[in-house]
Amino acid sequence: MGFRYAVGGFGLAVMAFGGFLLVREPEPWRIALWLAGGVLVHDGLIAPLVIAVGALCAAAGLRLRGVPRAALVVAGCLTVIALPPLLRPGGVANASVLPLDYPRNWLLAMASIGVLAGARAWARARARRRRAALRR
Repeated sequence: MGFRYAVGGFGLAVMAFGGFLLVREPEPWRIALWLAGGVLVHDGLIAPLVIAVGALCAAAGLRLRGVPRAALVVAGCLTVIALPPLLRPGGVANASVLPLDYPRNWLLAMASIGVLAGARAWARARARRRRAALRR
């Protein structure tokens, strides 16, 4: 129980420090708006999508519900983090500011998540079939 209080106290201290840094900004409403947008994207898009995929997997009788949900959570979080460079307007004056091809790299990351999730689902299904065959 003491560990919980310590972790909670640490979390409150970090939140207070973040609030302190926020009010020191010249335009804190812009940061608050960005943070609120993150909450809205999560609660309005990512969470319902993950719940819907879990429900569809359950309705289809798939036993691997956790794998696609985990992949969606990772993909959603990565997308939210990647939104600033993905949504940047046009080119930048200084080429070293955003030097990479962010849309291509984001697509590669999404494809990697899909491939890894598929490989994990395939490995779990194969192991389940192997255990069932050994029981017979």
